[in-house]
Amino acid sequence: MSGTTGISAPAPAGPRKSRLGWNLLGLLVFVTAGFPVYWMLNTAFKPAKDAIDPDPSLLPTGLTVANFTRALDVADFWGPVGRSLVVSLTVVVIGVVVGMLAALAISRFAFRGRKVVIVGVLAVQMVPLVAMIIPVFLLLNDLNQYDRLSGLIITYLTFILPFTVWTLRGFIVNIPRELEEAAMVDGCSRTGAFVRVVFPLLAPGLVATSVYGFIQAWNEYLYALMLMSQQNQTATVWLGNFTTKHGTEYAPMMAGSTMMAVPIVVLFLLVQRKMAAGLTAGAVKG
Repeated sequence: MSGTTGISAPAPAGPRKSRLGWNLLGLLVFVTAGFPVYWMLNTAFKPAKDAIDPDPSLLPTGLTVANFTRALDVADFWGPVGRSLVVSLTVVVIGVVVGMLAALAISRFAFRGRKVVIVGVLAVQMVPLVAMIIPVFLLLNDLNQYDRLSGLIITYLTFILPFTVWTLRGFIVNIPRELEEAAMVDGCSRTGAFVRVVFPLLAPGLVATSVYGFIQAWNEYLYALMLMSQQNQTATVWLGNFTTKHGTEYAPMMAGSTMMAVPIVVLFLLVQRKMAAGLTAGAVKG
């Protein structure tokens, strides 16, 4: 007579070793990516003299907020931050709206030259930004947009829109056409089907694309340096005030970088759940 003993067999050693290896790899990636952030925070809160110590300590030996006060005293902080916010938010709103409409047209409609448009979007992303700085400068100067936030916004849209279009196209393609067709059979127009069915499923993609666009516009340095004067500088260019003929004030610079990172962290905390949501959550499956 056979029966169960209630004792389960031990898990094979192979899968456990494989899982341990992946965990160690993930930990290595986390430490590698997180160490620069930790070092920025460590330097921002340590005394200025310790920031230039040739034998720095990995752990903070003393905490101070004097670096933040110094960072705010070096130059106007809120003006550059305000301009960066205006530029970044405007670029995100325009880029997501225009990019969503363009991605919808490419993925849902068949028209002559469709493949050329797709290849063109990819080709634009391959062009190095530094290679376009002189043509962009000359063009904005001719359009009387040099040293204006509107000119900087137009410039940022030229390299954020292609990414937005290509990314949103991937999200839209993954949404089944049958959902739209079912809504249209029930009486919705094409626009109504998009608003009621596609748009809610596209929301996570819109959020992820918006976050990336905001980060890219917020952190951009080269064009902001070349196209804006000292009076209209953005937050990234503002960090250059810590480098003078007497040297670089590393501790206040890290304090300024920490303050600049706050909007990005807040934005991510607000939308992290939406970014992690499934694209087709709530869709009918069969």
